[in-house]
Amino acid sequence: MRPFWTAALLSTCGAAILLIVRKKDRLTTVRRAAAQGDAAAQFNLGLMYEHGHGVPRDSVEAARWYRKAAAQGYASAQYNLGVMYDLGHGVRQDSVEAARWYRLAAEQGVPSAQFSLGLIYAHGQGVPPAAAAAVRWYSQAADRGNAPAQAALGFMYYSGHALPQDYAEAARWYRLAAAQGNAKAQFEFGSMYFLGEGVPQDYVEAARWFRQAADQGYAPAQSRLGLMYDDGLGLPQDDAAAAHWYRQAADQGDADAQFSLGFMYIFGQGVPQDDAEAVRWYRLAAERGNAKAQFNLGFMYTFGQGVPQDYAAAVRWYRTAAEQGYVSAQYNLGVMFDLGHGVRQDSVEAARWYRLAAERGETTAQFNLGYACYQGEGVPQ
Repeated sequence: MRPFWTAALLSTCGAAILLIVRKKDRLTTVRRAAAQGDAAAQFNLGLMYEHGHGVPRDSVEAARWYRKAAAQGYASAQYNLGVMYDLGHGVRQDSVEAARWYRLAAEQGVPSAQFSLGLIYAHGQGVPPAAAAAVRWYSQAADRGNAPAQAALGFMYYSGHALPQDYAEAARWYRLAAAQGNAKAQFEFGSMYFLGEGVPQDYVEAARWFRQAADQGYAPAQSRLGLMYDDGLGLPQDDAAAAHWYRQAADQGDADAQFSLGFMYIFGQGVPQDDAEAVRWYRLAAERGNAKAQFNLGFMYTFGQGVPQDYAAAVRWYRTAAEQGYVSAQYNLGVMFDLGHGVRQDSVEAARWYRLAAERGETTAQFNLGYACYQGEGVPQ
């Protein structure tokens, strides 16, 4: 058996050596053709330098060869050179130059360039913002099957930005992009099924599209899939599965998922009950501006749940949520001013926050405000 094994090893080594020789021959051939002015070879040499195929990765060299091919009108090189300027890879970042090269490639029908040109018109990067131009270039790319452009058109029809709001048309474009595996489109299309906008409401279909996007690591879809398991919408109710998907999204910084995961730790749903862990997730979500998490974190500080009791910290988080219009936080902030917990007692401030909550239908705030009016505390009697 040993001589056979040795022969097999020699055969394998021989194949590897032959492969290396072939790669070197190919590189030599490409270099020679590029030096002689062959645009396709120049483009391929740029690709080799950009990705480190057969040569050390070198974005400056990549940009140099792309430029030579682009100057000869080679559309793919024009697009790639536009990307280099857009990102500042191998060249100084320059949105104007990026737009110029994208346009040259787009006019030759390169869908990715058409989408990129639409994007810079939408955001006014390197060109004055022009929604109509963005729509025109998105449409050309979308008609050629470019999934990001199809998703962009879906958003424009959904939001009514630069196009008449049309949920059915939004769903059509999202569907085309989603079918190509575009995770954002899969999420948005699932959301339309979730809400019944442009398509019949269908939680099962919503969950199917959320899962496809979630499996690609798209955090908003992971968070929404967690919600579907949490509430048993379109899927069997499953706390463990909900916690799993919330965690996947929360680990990527999704504030809604961080809040939901914190909530599950409070009640021990799908995870061990752990107030301190709940506080940790609430804090992460609160720091990202999630008003529900800010309110719950304030509540935890008020009652010393998972953290030492700290009225001043509670007031700070209630105020942060209240200033976003979160009604329960407005009411609780009123209570803190009423009682002088964490702040100087101030009946006027208490009445102000009670009123804001009362005007939004918070019944306890309405009662407290009525009592303050009766007693003449913070408001005229």
